[in-house]
Amino acid sequence: MSDHDSGAKPAAVQFKDAAAKAVVKPAANPNVIATDAKPKNPPKQNPDGVRHIVAIASGKGGVGKSTVSSNLAVALAGRGLRVGLLDADVYGPSQPRMLGVSGRPSSPDGKTILPLRNHGVTLMSLGLMTPEDEAIIWRGPMLMGALQQMLNQVQWGKLDVLLVDLPPGTGDVQMTLSQKTNLTGAVVVSTPQDIALIDARKGIDMFQRMEVPLLGIVENMASFVCSGCGMSHHPFGHGGARAEAEKLGVPFLGEIPLDLDIRIASDGGAPIVVSHPNGPQAQAFFALADQLIASGVFA
Repeated sequence: MSDHDSGAKPAAVQFKDAAAKAVVKPAANPNVIATDAKPKNPPKQNPDGVRHIVAIASGKGGVGKSTVSSNLAVALAGRGLRVGLLDADVYGPSQPRMLGVSGRPSSPDGKTILPLRNHGVTLMSLGLMTPEDEAIIWRGPMLMGALQQMLNQVQWGKLDVLLVDLPPGTGDVQMTLSQKTNLTGAVVVSTPQDIALIDARKGIDMFQRMEVPLLGIVENMASFVCSGCGMSHHPFGHGGARAEAEKLGVPFLGEIPLDLDIRIASDGGAPIVVSHPNGPQAQAFFALADQLIASGVFA
């Protein structure tokens, strides 16, 4: 029976309804500050069945955080873990395209939303609810309502780890995730150049203030091999993220090359770890997954 036949609202409508309810209403008396009886710091809670949550973050956009997130998710699944990926970059959701997932999630009871799955990864994204070319024009409270619904009303099932692909910056989504869930830690993605590292430091500082463990730093777009001369080049500099990790005393999780095949694979919906698992590009992501597993964070 369809949602229409049963009287249940489609999942996309449920998201908008829940987000709208999150909008804060002003107090009746403008001279009185509205309060409630809820504790200021309610206990943190992960979605049912989810053992670990790891945030994939960056201080600025354009550093390839979503590409790292999708490939890391598939690499971890390839190593035998039960993996979910939450696309929390609500204004620019790209994971449905990168993981080759299409179609709308269903809601059999009008409350629980069933995520979609591909390449061994369970995925939830607001990009599954709206056309690719349609802008999501929401203020912060609606955004937070949607994020909490994607966390708590999605039937994630039993997961060893849920990766959360965060939007750039240090805003509402990052704070809400840190305050509402028991984050196992955060992985920060940066490119080597100083302008990216400046913003990466801000992201690192935010997680430290929120008392979220920093699992390590990834240097993306570290180098590329010229198809003409065969030499390795570093268009954005080299070693900046490694040096920053050493300075902070946190793990350096490795370098990901700047490579056309990675981009083509992501645009085509089959991450490089799926389409060319034995190539050096994919091995860089498997090495990242292996280092996280070896650290014991998923134990």
